Amino acid sequence: MLKLEHISFTADDKEILKDINLTLDDHFIAITGPNGSGKSTLLKVIMGIITPDTGRILLDGEDITDLSITERARKGISFAFQQPVRFKGLRVRDLLELAAGRKKGKEGTEAFYQACRTLNAVGLDAKEYIGRELNDTLSGGEMKRIEIAMAAARGTALTLFDEPEAGIDLWSFQSLIQVFEKLYRQTSGTIMIISHQERILNIADKIIYLKDGEVLEYDEGRKVMQHLAEDIQPVPDMGAAAQ
Repeated sequence: MLKLEHISFTADDKEILKDINLTLDDHFIAITGPNGSGKSTLLKVIMGIITPDTGRILLDGEDITDLSITERARKGISFAFQQPVRFKGLRVRDLLELAAGRKKGKEGTEAFYQACRTLNAVGLDAKEYIGRELNDTLSGGEMKRIEIAMAAARGTALTLFDEPEAGIDLWSFQSLIQVFEKLYRQTSGTIMIISHQERILNIADKIIYLKDGEVLEYDEGRKVMQHLAEDIQPVPDMGAAAQ
């Protein structure tokens, strides 16, 4: 369980987050709201990338407010950025084995097969991608799925995704949705994802609706979806829009 108590954050004399109080213990939580509402800042505060001006963050009852990013990662929190980081010289299998905390395995070892299974789970053919280098030959959509695979390999208690659909093409988006639907069914930990996409919002157990740095609503996904049209219009399924 993650608990945020009176979290506030100001930058350049502007209040980005205003007295946020949330108790988060659901399986799949979506965060949505207008641009500039503080969504990415909220996730960065949880991960420890940004230090709040006021308030406390509790993970399973433990105060982690002053812990570093590394210490929070050890506690079971992981973060997937909008733009995945590319590591020149590092191969996909190296990244997945590091994420899983396994020693580098040769072909035929359990570590190698587990990396292959993780890639296949996010819709990437392990035979084609397991030995690829994490460089500019990989598309944005491929990198997004590799980063999701890395999060799945870690199997953390809390995984944070910052608009994973941003900047990818239609085909990659359709694959990405399927990946998240599969993660929803198979992952035991908590997933928090920033998204405007209606199809992602529809599978959320709970939705946090942020506006101007404040939580206007935090409730069951279907209930919040009914109210969203009053202020913002969720982006419809990209596939449906293209038809």
